[in-house]
Amino acid sequence: MDYLAGIDLGSTSLKCVIYDLAGNVVASSARPTERYNPYPLHPEWTVWQPEQIWGGTAAAIREAVAKLDDPRHIKAVAVTGMGMDGVPVDEQGNWLYPFISWHDPRTDAQLRWWESHIGADRSFRIGGNTLWRFNTALRLLWMAEHEPGILACTDKWLLIEDFLNFMLCGRRATDYTMASCTLLFDQRKRDWSEEILSQAGIERRLLCDAYPSGTPLGEVTTKAAEATGLPVGTPVVLGGHDYLCGALPVGAFSPGVVLDITGTWEIVLTAIPAPVLTPDVQKLGVTVETHVARDTYVAWGGAVASDMLEWYRKEYGFEAQQRAGHEGGVDWDYLMAEASASPAGTRGAMFLPHMSAAGCPVMDVRSLGAFVGLSNFVQRGDMLRAIIEGLNYQVLDIVTALKSSLAISPDRLVAVGGATRNQFWMQNKADIVGLPIEVPEVEEATPLGAAILAGIGVGLYRDEQDAFGRVYKPGKLYLPDTKLSSKYAEWYQIYKQLYPALKSVSHQIYDQFRSEA
Repeated sequence: MDYLAGIDLGSTSLKCVIYDLAGNVVASSARPTERYNPYPLHPEWTVWQPEQIWGGTAAAIREAVAKLDDPRHIKAVAVTGMGMDGVPVDEQGNWLYPFISWHDPRTDAQLRWWESHIGADRSFRIGGNTLWRFNTALRLLWMAEHEPGILACTDKWLLIEDFLNFMLCGRRATDYTMASCTLLFDQRKRDWSEEILSQAGIERRLLCDAYPSGTPLGEVTTKAAEATGLPVGTPVVLGGHDYLCGALPVGAFSPGVVLDITGTWEIVLTAIPAPVLTPDVQKLGVTVETHVARDTYVAWGGAVASDMLEWYRKEYGFEAQQRAGHEGGVDWDYLMAEASASPAGTRGAMFLPHMSAAGCPVMDVRSLGAFVGLSNFVQRGDMLRAIIEGLNYQVLDIVTALKSSLAISPDRLVAVGGATRNQFWMQNKADIVGLPIEVPEVEEATPLGAAILAGIGVGLYRDEQDAFGRVYKPGKLYLPDTKLSSKYAEWYQIYKQLYPALKSVSHQIYDQFRSEA
């Protein structure tokens, strides 16, 4: 039997999943992604250590491969994961500095420079990008200013997936979707923008050549085989950005399908046949870029999501952890039971989900999260439910932005990601957005999308449509409660006022406590 492996480099886990050609999981394993804050003078500077990224991923691959009767059944492997974060390597392949994590605020000054010298308009008109402080180009500018010696010794700046591919097969390359998140890629030409590179003063030599997702890169080397258990010579194929890989198994490469991917980030996307790089799309914080599907583009809006629930779990979930230890289950079972027991509207408590800045449709790196409407009637479960409702209002914001900017009228959302296992969250999302939400019976959509690209690259699937037809399995459908949807539509109008009401206060707090971090 033929198998395909998808490697997923996420913000919380480093995962290897092995599938058969029907998309069924044959074996899997994971290791945690470890954040580091190694700078005492800058405690908020956050990095991933290359040795942990490679070591953790190699261990996960090795453990998954060991579950197979014969690893030679793995016909190809592809890598997916988070974008933007990269590592400088020299000509010998040594890494010279850690990955600066997307959590890291150090590039605020570079973002301000970019806004004033290149501008949001030009960045979108060429690259389809919205401006985030963690865009790759801003890391390069930071390195040029603060670590010029390291940049002078750098042969290539490898984005995190490209780093894994390099460790597996020795090839230095990137794909169109990863290049799209750098601020340096021209979407119409599907090549690096000489105009922006020149304006930013970034040397083209630092950037890997870009190719379509699904392009064969090379073969697993002897050294990589020893670390991972993959057979020497296993083909390595270019994957792509995580949320775009997650679109493949559920058909979100065809126009009209609107996909909601919920993980650390929440991304709502729809495929489009050509880049729409107009001011109307830009002003709503929508990003337009190349899809992992051949000859296709995608428009999406996104914002940080479950990272805020993980924060609540870490800071306030101790009792739930204790109950899980004593009574069984997992801590999330108890936390979500509290949230679902809270009434809709959470007794007036509302949450603005901007703990890692504001995303679509208002791009504001200085906006901060907030609970409002607190009173002595508000209970602990209300606070958690308020976070979930706030995240779902944020989804409604994004869906509304896509509708208005692209003139789409979705009759449902297709949802994938870890959050789809949480039935309360999914039902609440349907109630707030006011649309049915379909959750296909797809196991681990993101690494499955990478595995599909691996299969396309070695000819086991003809194309994306062939792969979709073979792996897709319909699943659960969440229908909105019309009475609740009507109430949430009223409360959404209050939610919409939170950001403008708190903007000035958030900016003052940010400037006092965060900008110099």
